[in-house]
Amino acid sequence: MLVRFALGRADRGELKSGLLRAVFAGRTRAELAAWTGEFLPQLIARGMHQDALTALAAHRERGDHLVLMSASPDLYVPALARALGCAETLCTGVAWNGDRFDGALTTANRRGAEKARCLAALRRGHPDLPIVAYGNAASDLEHLVLADQAVLVNGSRLARRAAARAGISCVTWR
Repeated sequence: MLVRFALGRADRGELKSGLLRAVFAGRTRAELAAWTGEFLPQLIARGMHQDALTALAAHRERGDHLVLMSASPDLYVPALARALGCAETLCTGVAWNGDRFDGALTTANRRGAEKARCLAALRRGHPDLPIVAYGNAASDLEHLVLADQAVLVNGSRLARRAAARAGISCVTWR
């Protein structure tokens, strides 16, 4: 799959599915739920910037409707969203064969233009709510430009330049 991707014969969604299948194919829901239960506390404690947790807390205190939108798979993102106090989750869906992990994508890869499509759908679903969006990569700029307030977090130099041209604020979180 990596070779196909490198040769332009597979897109990022196909690459993601191939990698997920290579690692998790045939695992049961219970096995992956146990893995998620071990992974999330570590991710929140050591893998998230304190500034991110502080920003989320401020949004919760204001009563904002929090939505975690991620290109990552729904193996763990919904559980992460619940742990962070989010009301909704939009992420890349993966298939199961009964109780066994398959790994085929059940949604488009929630990245770039697809993430922008999802944000537009959120706006239609919540027309009276202002949208504050965060992103961390150049591919996030497509949805950030659709938000009422947008923030690029820890972006690359190239992403920061593009964000500045689009009027998107850039921050560094620690």
